[in-house]
Amino acid sequence: MTASLSPVVALARAFVRIDSRSFVSNLPMADAVEAALKGFAIERIDYADANGVAKRVLVAHRGGEGGIAFAGHMDTVPDTSWTTDPWSGEVADGKLHGLGSSDMKGPFAAAVTAALALPESVPVTLLVTTDEEITKQGALVLAERSQLARQVKPKAIVVTEPTGMRPLRGHRSHVHFYVTATGVQAHSSTGRGRNANWDLLDFLVEMKALDRRLHEDKSLQDADYDPPFSDFNLILDNHGTAMNVTVAKATARIKYRYTAKINPAPVVAAVKAAAERAGLALAMERDGNPPELPLSHPLVQLAAEITGEAALTAPYGTDAAELQVLGPCVVLGPGSIAVAHAPGETVSVAELEVAVGTFGRLALEVHRRL
Repeated sequence: MTASLSPVVALARAFVRIDSRSFVSNLPMADAVEAALKGFAIERIDYADANGVAKRVLVAHRGGEGGIAFAGHMDTVPDTSWTTDPWSGEVADGKLHGLGSSDMKGPFAAAVTAALALPESVPVTLLVTTDEEITKQGALVLAERSQLARQVKPKAIVVTEPTGMRPLRGHRSHVHFYVTATGVQAHSSTGRGRNANWDLLDFLVEMKALDRRLHEDKSLQDADYDPPFSDFNLILDNHGTAMNVTVAKATARIKYRYTAKINPAPVVAAVKAAAERAGLALAMERDGNPPELPLSHPLVQLAAEITGEAALTAPYGTDAAELQVLGPCVVLGPGSIAVAHAPGETVSVAELEVAVGTFGRLALEVHRRL
């Protein structure tokens, strides 16, 4: 069956068959990407993630300076709720099936296939990251440490996330809040413990009001995005505590997203003040600045021209938040965000084939016109 597959589908299938969930090492996936890029100069950048897991990002280049760069991440979300083999790489009913097929091994395979087919005189770069699904650490490491990317100075970066081949000119970035209460663990029947959840309640009441404000206060919204209000998503973590044990540690994790036009400072200040009033420990992690190009930008106009689709914005985030320091970014790729992160993830074979041609034309026109 493999012999009958087109180059892009065969490559995407090979990528899907590698387990590269964010919490495992991506070295096997990095090796597979490197093996596919014959004839390219390769820069390897190794690091360990927060859990000490070995990770690697790659920069690959062929040709002279400038040209287009295609960016893609190697990691996937966990295989939660899958009832079939997440790494089957099955091709059936005109679709490639498997974890990461749409987000984003299929789209990145289309970029690699397009890059390999370009004339060697046309400069092209691949920015290959990992940990995008959790921390974007791979993109940050690449942006900070890559000498090759700075040497070749790409004129344009296409982040190949699944967009249904509609170009995105901007998206939100995020602030992660981690607010922790500390109790005393004991058997819940003895009365000797103190449940940390109760200490979170006053803070959570304020967060509910803040979430309502984000939905109502136009000064904290951006009409160029759908929805115009930012998400303020709350997750409560009792760190595995059983129901007959008083909670010794309770953490409220909140993801707040904002656009380039929105100043996040009032929201950050409100969370800080509420945590301080409640006597809770607060830690924060911030994404890079929200990337956004105007409709008049030459890269946005070129992407719209070649795809025949108007440039849009997106409420979610991508590696463009970190990679934009290396060049202007648009987000464009085959596949649908609607099936990403869901069991039974697929990508259309026909859309992968279209993407190869579109990426190739983009590379040629960036070289010729930008």
